[in-house]
Amino acid sequence: MTPPAGSLLSAQQLRKAYGPTPALDGAEFSIHPGEVVAIMGPSGSGKSTLLHCLAGIVPPDSGTILYEGRELSAMHDTERSALRRSEFGFVFQFGQLVPDLTCVENVALPLRLNGTPRRTAERAALSWMQRLEVDGLSGKRPGEVSGGQGQRVAVARSLVTGPRVIFADEPTGALDSLNGERVMELFTEAARSTNAAVVLVTHESRVAAYSDREVVVRDGKSRDVEHDV
Repeated sequence: MTPPAGSLLSAQQLRKAYGPTPALDGAEFSIHPGEVVAIMGPSGSGKSTLLHCLAGIVPPDSGTILYEGRELSAMHDTERSALRRSEFGFVFQFGQLVPDLTCVENVALPLRLNGTPRRTAERAALSWMQRLEVDGLSGKRPGEVSGGQGQRVAVARSLVTGPRVIFADEPTGALDSLNGERVMELFTEAARSTNAAVVLVTHESRVAAYSDREVVVRDGKSRDVEHDV
């Protein structure tokens, strides 16, 4: 199968098994710059495994993953790590903020790991925190903020390096519906403003509604579902 024209990240015929249990069985995926694609499916369907393969965290047993025309599996570990530090952003269900750092230090962390001077990194971090409406929390530590506020800080961190692709694994799974809606509004608005693609794993239809398209994974296989216009 040829990747769709203009796709930023694509996968063909991905297979991955953990022992005798297949997690992916010929799954396909593609995403374009600025597009939000929700990966949906029941628990154990393979949706998180698909995300981890696409992000270069877990290698598939077979199949092809292309990022900007380059095959992920052909890259050295150092190249994939560099992608995850600069061109890929990540948002996890529980934020995974560093508890001993302030919120602004957490957001600035990816830039600091790439060698950006502290003041420059924190200035960029504050700019993103303002867009996510959490700049007033810059000096607080993660344990001093609410779950919804902490997740917005995590979203700001995912955007601070100007990534081409953001991988979000159940980003509102630990939030109530009101906080979840606000996080998704701000997240998708901010990502689209930078033309970043968002790969969004969720089991909630209200979260998937923020996407442009859905990929449903079941028994390791995938199918596209277009949203009604």
